[in-house]
Order: sequence, then C-alpha cells, then structure tokens
Amino acid sequence: MRHPVANSSLAYEQVGGWGVKEIVAELHAARDRWREQQQRSREFAVREFPSREALKDIAESLCGVLFPMRLGPSDLHQEGEDFYVGHTLDSALNALFGQVELELGYNRRLQCEERNDVESLAAEIVKAFAQQLPALRNLLDSDVEAAYSGDPAARSVDEVLLCYPGILAVIYYRLAHALYTLGAPLVARILSEIAHSTTGIDIHPGAKIGPGFFIDHGTGVVIGETTVIGQRVRLYQAVTLGAKRFTQDETGALEKGAPRHPILEDEVVVYAGATILGRITIGQGSSIGGNVWLTRSVPPGSHVSQASLQHEPGGAGKVTQ
Repeated sequence: MRHPVANSSLAYEQVGGWGVKEIVAELHAARDRWREQQQRSREFAVREFPSREALKDIAESLCGVLFPMRLGPSDLHQEGEDFYVGHTLDSALNALFGQVELELGYNRRLQCEERNDVESLAAEIVKAFAQQLPALRNLLDSDVEAAYSGDPAARSVDEVLLCYPGILAVIYYRLAHALYTLGAPLVARILSEIAHSTTGIDIHPGAKIGPGFFIDHGTGVVIGETTVIGQRVRLYQAVTLGAKRFTQDETGALEKGAPRHPILEDEVVVYAGATILGRITIGQGSSIGGNVWLTRSVPPGSHVSQASLQHEPGGAGKVTQ
C-alpha cells in the first residue's frame, strides 16, 4: 500500500470533508502534551526506535540461516546451502546492526549521554551475537529432539521443526535472549512479541531456559522475565510462570528486574492450565498437575495435583513423592 507523501497538499485538501485537518491538529497537540510530560527532546525529528517489520524480516532470515533446508527458501539445494547461509547471514546481520544502533542511540538520548560510541557498541553486540549462532543451533537441536521424543504424535524431527508452534517460539526466544544478555533488550523484546503474536506463546527474553526445552501445544503459555528453567523441562498449554506480587521502592514505583518468577529445576513437567507464581522452586523431576495454582516451593520428585492441594486449608496442600 502506497502512503501519501507528507507534502502532498492537494490530496490533503481533498479529504477536508472528514474533518481531517482538525483531527490532525488535535493529534499534534496530544503528541506535544505527551512529549512535554515525558520530557522528550524535540531535537530529533526522525524515527528513533527499532522497527518491528524490519526485525520480523531479520528473524525469518536467521531461522533460514539456522535451518536452511527446512526454514530456508523452498528452491534451495544442498550444494548451495553454504552460499545461501553466508549471503543471508551477512544481510541479516547488517540489518540487525541498524536496529541495534537505533536502540542504543535512543537510550543515549533518553539518558542525555554522549552518542560517540553507539556505532562501535552496536557492532560489538551484533558480532558477539553472530558468534553465538552455532551454539544456539546446538541448543535448538536439543529442543527439537525433546519435542520429538516427548510427543507420541510426532512422526519426525522435521515435522516438529516445521509444524510445532512451541519450537518456533523457542527459536525466537533463543535469538532474543542472546540479544537481551548482550545489551539490546528492546530489540529482544520486539522479537519475543513477534513470536507471541504468531504462536500465542509469551516468553520474556530475560528468562533463562536450559537445553531440551519443550512446549507442547503451547497456546496461552506465559514465562516471566526472571524465570529460571533447567534442562529437559516440559510445559503444556496455558501454563503461567508468573509473579505473585510486585515490590515497590520508597516512592511507590515498581522495582524493575527483581527476581519474582519461579525456578523450575531439571526434568520438571507442568501440565495444562497450571499457574505457578512467585520466586519459588519446583524441585528436580517434579510434575505439576493440570489447573494447579501453586505459590510455594516443592521438593524434588514431588507430584502436585488439585486433589493434593485441597487437603489443607488455604491450599497449602500435601504433595506425594
């Protein structure tokens, strides 16, 4: 769709019957009020944020780089695999550099800091990210294998990679987490939200997730920022790993980044609809039943169900081991 250029006065005049001039003026005033409230400088007259559309293209390219014969172009042949990967990776990294540079420049302006090092810092972040891609591929292989071995309906690892929304969400998460830890949290968050809108699975890029991670079905899964997940953990649809409460500072503002989400140790299984809240620990090898609401830690090897939680007042419950 073509958008009218800003100085197309003739086209602008022709839509006057809709009251567009008045609406534009009111929207302009609303933006001015917001910028004044947020103490935003009027000095910068160009877009200063990373682009969701650009990052979606970058992520799709990186998926092809990681799995060229499955998520790459349909006409790719194996003899051209390395050329495709090299060409696509170079293009994607150049585009990613531009998006990271936008984020860093925005942060510098917001903090009223000097901007001299933005370009070099963006280059360092993107180079470090690129160097992590082989390790990310190995991690994702473990996730694909976990999905295949954990789902009797899966007929091949290829089917898992091509069809399972949980795998797509995890691919985007692993890319986003790398960028998050390297210093590009806004770019990372946008990547996570692209996956969220596509799959219905919401994984914050700040979460720490070990290898062999499998989300079965997946719709409605929420994994909070400070969640820690060990190796070979499996979640089903509509699982929430969330915060029980939000701490505030002396001014009443919410504290950012404080540990407030669960820790799931190795080989934990959480069934559909379960809600696990707060900085609690689910011990290794435990299983949490469907629709359980859990706000306290459980030891390794526990089996928690709705029935067990109803044995004691207040839902403190008993668990079997």
